[in-house]
Amino acid sequence: MMAHEQHSVLEPGTRDDEEHPPGRAAAAGPSSRPGRRWLVPLLVFVLLGQMAAAMVTTAVQQTPTIDEPIYVATAADYLHEHRVRLNPEHPPLGKLIVAAGVAIAAPHVDTAYKGGQSQVGRHLLYESGNDPWRLMFWARLPMIVLTLLFGLVVFAFTRELAGAVAGLAALALYAFSPDVIAQGSLATLDVPAAGFALTSAWLLWRARRRPRLYVPLSGAALGAALATKMNVLPVVPVLMALAAWSVWHAGAADRRRTLVRATVAALATAVTAVAVVWVSYLVVDPRLRWTPAPDQPVPAVHGLKGLLVRLMPLPASYRDGMRIQFGLEDYPWQGFLFGHLYTGSRWYYLPAALLVKTPLGMLALWVAGAVALVAVRRLRPAAPYVLVPAAVLLAAAMTGSRDFGTRYAVFVPMFLAVAAGCVLTVRWRWAPWVTGALALFVAVSSLRTFPYYLPYSNEAFGGPARTHLRLHDSNVDWGQDLGRLADRLHERYRGERIWLVYKGSGVPAYYGIDARDPREVAPRQVRGLLVVSDSAAAKARGRLAALLHSSRAIDEVGYSITIYRR
Repeated sequence: MMAHEQHSVLEPGTRDDEEHPPGRAAAAGPSSRPGRRWLVPLLVFVLLGQMAAAMVTTAVQQTPTIDEPIYVATAADYLHEHRVRLNPEHPPLGKLIVAAGVAIAAPHVDTAYKGGQSQVGRHLLYESGNDPWRLMFWARLPMIVLTLLFGLVVFAFTRELAGAVAGLAALALYAFSPDVIAQGSLATLDVPAAGFALTSAWLLWRARRRPRLYVPLSGAALGAALATKMNVLPVVPVLMALAAWSVWHAGAADRRRTLVRATVAALATAVTAVAVVWVSYLVVDPRLRWTPAPDQPVPAVHGLKGLLVRLMPLPASYRDGMRIQFGLEDYPWQGFLFGHLYTGSRWYYLPAALLVKTPLGMLALWVAGAVALVAVRRLRPAAPYVLVPAAVLLAAAMTGSRDFGTRYAVFVPMFLAVAAGCVLTVRWRWAPWVTGALALFVAVSSLRTFPYYLPYSNEAFGGPARTHLRLHDSNVDWGQDLGRLADRLHERYRGERIWLVYKGSGVPAYYGIDARDPREVAPRQVRGLLVVSDSAAAKARGRLAALLHSSRAIDEVGYSITIYRR
């Protein structure tokens, strides 16, 4: 009975279980034939190649989004000053990855400049003699490479569960995901944190056969996630429990000894993760110097949250970063959903936003894949490794106060791509055809939005041209189209008076946009072109709202900025 359960994920007909590690027999298929062994690697290369082309094109064409200058400036500060000073609310590993590209760009860094992290980012990009296009490309490139590597994790995980063809289907969903492409092409932290969490879950699945090798590796991947962004903290108990379960599954008949080993595995996962976090800080500054910046004081956190922060066996700057994050959660942020502006948060915001911004075929395959993982007997052991971490992370994200975008749930298209590939294990004759048709629908929908992946929404909600009517901020307009706006004004509206309300981190004057803020003068003086970021328009009140109501929309840029005539 134990042996049957241990190999229940293999393809039917596999007899010599001991000679095949998990998934090897399941991977058998077209690639196992001598003349076709090249086919699967070729298709993997093609899928990741188109994804790389999409992300590189996006990275080259987009100006800095709101958060990126902060991360790039922090990475440059790490390289030049070897200190944790800027952006303490996020751990350093993601910014160290960005620093690999920043080091190649070799920008001039004014170490004497004093200011907050946003001011430092703007100064580095626009006031220090650097080329922001070149610097941002190199800063984004390591994240693009990392995003592609996570695609290999998606493929490998699914192949071990359901075979090579299923792995290709999962990789196709991942490679054509507008959210993953959009966020993976930026020098931000959401994709690496989610990808490391997925990698940890996959390694724990492999630990069911070789726990001594894969449990420590899983702990290291979990530590990388924690050292990138703190929003993965809720999944730590889940992955510790899965580590224990993997060792228990791999154990011998002596259940007492196996129980001890399982407990040790859970603790080893946590200890390894904590060690990786410490190492990431030590790489930045071996002396672990830390003094909060005057412009970003660390709030006092009391109660259960305060106790949790104090008990964390992590560097002081990490714990202060947690306090800053808790303080940000108490801020009355504004959200925008389906045309309604509100203060605070809505628990259903992320599911609703995912419904808008996920290709329809992908939504259908996610649901079918989740059902298959639970319903198909030989897949059922994998369900906790795929579905539970994603569910816990989503539930935690839904309690947050910042309804800013699906980037807070970018782990969903990663984990559920694995689940979706498992649809091909269902023994219905039409399953491969339906799966292929839905995957093709996803690819077409994704390609049609190229290269405007950030404001994507599916066909049921009108496509990217109408996303701004339902969502705002990083769902549609994150300041990425300032360069495109400059080109459009130069090509079509040269010499006209420009009034600009831009929501972003770029400097309009650097791109040759000579504009004034229409909110600073009387409405009757605003004549010519009124250019407004769609996120600003979504939240418009008072004078700006009156100006918009008395203007006529004549053009749009990147589905994120609207040009009005007055």
